[in-house]
Amino acid sequence: MPAEPQDLDAVYYDTADLDLLSRQITLRRRTGGRDAGWHLKLPADADSREEIHAPLEAGAPDRAPAALAARVAVFLRGDALVPVVRLRTRRRRRLLLDRRGKPLAELAEDQVEARILGPVPAGRPGHTAPDGDRARSTSWTEVEVELEGGDTALLDSVERALAAAGLGRADYPSKLARALRGAPRPTRERAPLRAGTPGGLVTGRIRELVDDLLTLDPSVRLDEPDSVHRMRVTARRLRSTLKAHRRLFDHGRTDELATEIRWLGRSLGTARDQEVLGEHLVGALDALPDRLRCGSSRGEVSAHYARAYRQAWEQVVRDLGSVRYHSLLNELEAFAADPPLTALADRSKPRRRLSRTLRHEQRRTLKRLDAALGIDSGPARDAALHNARKAAKRARYAAEAARPTAPKRARKFEKRMKQLQRVLGGHQDAVVARQALLERPGAGVDLAFTSGVLYAMQQRDAEQAEHLLPALRRRVSRPRLARLT
Repeated sequence: MPAEPQDLDAVYYDTADLDLLSRQITLRRRTGGRDAGWHLKLPADADSREEIHAPLEAGAPDRAPAALAARVAVFLRGDALVPVVRLRTRRRRRLLLDRRGKPLAELAEDQVEARILGPVPAGRPGHTAPDGDRARSTSWTEVEVELEGGDTALLDSVERALAAAGLGRADYPSKLARALRGAPRPTRERAPLRAGTPGGLVTGRIRELVDDLLTLDPSVRLDEPDSVHRMRVTARRLRSTLKAHRRLFDHGRTDELATEIRWLGRSLGTARDQEVLGEHLVGALDALPDRLRCGSSRGEVSAHYARAYRQAWEQVVRDLGSVRYHSLLNELEAFAADPPLTALADRSKPRRRLSRTLRHEQRRTLKRLDAALGIDSGPARDAALHNARKAAKRARYAAEAARPTAPKRARKFEKRMKQLQRVLGGHQDAVVARQALLERPGAGVDLAFTSGVLYAMQQRDAEQAEHLLPALRRRVSRPRLARLT
């Protein structure tokens, strides 16, 4: 059955070097048709794509909506989004109906006019125009079939009918690719993992973490819940993996990367620490009996740390837009794609090599913990316990790379180190909260009294955490814990 024809006008946005399309990302502004508006398509996994919409009025012909631009900023690395291709389509539609008149599929005949709005980047496959060649036009006709209520068997039947009429499959995966005479190569083509080697296992983990970092970047820019925390943890995991397994890679490259990841982690940490401290103190206030809690204290504490977090988050967003951050992302992607492996990464057996690494991290953690427990109570002991916590966290993250080759043993090591890390983390939270209460006493007698009560609670929590440490030390010190063989 014939359907009303449509006139569609779509402009695609990218960098001049097609950095989005090279990652299978498309951003377009379409007028006309039932899906008019802004459309951002992102790869969800190997076989599917995520699509995010925004209304036309959310952006302008020369400016993408801020929410969509934030989701691709991590791939732009400071380059501008510009119009690259305009597609004008006259669509004639026919609906394929079942016997009851219910739509099964839509068959569309598209007459397409494509115009390239800028120079084609040099070196792209299929792009033979000389550099500087300006807007070029081409046109073609194609047929598309989109299921509505039918199944894949219907698609097969339609394809056979179209083939019998002399039509064949398109040479390009999309109209955009045809307009550009081919799709660009991936930005970073990763070298194959060396299966069954320590280098292959650790490289696989590094690639997962780099991908996680890129995925979390838009969430932080948009200030989505818990995003700063998750990106900070990912940065810590990545740095810990590089440091713990540094013998498998060129030391110069890993040390440089670790330094820059530490900078990123500290930027994220400034915001996250304010968030954690606010939640910690508000939770402590909520646990107080009513007679010990002033009526305005909760609101004042919550508002103070909300403001502090917001200011720190704004600095994080500025850092994510900096040249330093863009350079870090470029280096991380290059490292993950083709890591500078040493001979040790190939020649040793994975379980034996990773067991040595875990044993080293175990001893490092115990050394720091024992040193801390040998110091009298006070700021020096608190600082030493915090260092032991960081060592336990690095040991835990180092074991994550061993999961594919020894899942049960690796997870047991992780679990024990996580238990120690959490208790030490609780101790550190109490120490930081005590210091914050001293530096920012409550305004007025009533609020000052509540702050004093909270200080005593934090002192108690820190002491309780320290009381648990000897037993936890015994659990993480067993030599067998670090053996994966």
